[in-house]
Amino acid sequence: MPDASNRPAQATTQASVYERIGGAAGVHALVDRFYELMDELPEAWRVRRLHPESLAGSADSLFKFLSGWFGGPPLYVAERGHPRLRMRHLPFAIGPAERDEWLLCMRQALAELVTDDALRAGVDRAFTEMADHMVNTAASDVRGPAEAGRA
Repeated sequence: MPDASNRPAQATTQASVYERIGGAAGVHALVDRFYELMDELPEAWRVRRLHPESLAGSADSLFKFLSGWFGGPPLYVAERGHPRLRMRHLPFAIGPAERDEWLLCMRQALAELVTDDALRAGVDRAFTEMADHMVNTAASDVRGPAEAGRA
């Protein structure tokens, strides 16, 4: 997982990214739009297949993670402990294509919902670093949720 230095940039006197993005409502909107795009965009089929049929659990986890990562309530940590993102994603084959598809969906959601250019750019940089860190294979594989337990 990226450490605190990889969080979206903010000055200590500024409001947190969580506050600047609109608090819980803003984070929920970003997560909801992100997963809508993952479901809608044919260009996101590789990353979508890594998720269960229902995206509700994934959306809940991402909301809780982003809440704390953006400087708001540490919901994910309080519920599940340290995120250990790379470890939690190792059962899934994440290659450059899956990374790029994940970023495509997140960048479009950010473009639609975050009007502050500097904030959007900082969050995008942080997401790009995180997505790069999740890559664990050179090529796309077919392992999704059903096959992950056999990895």
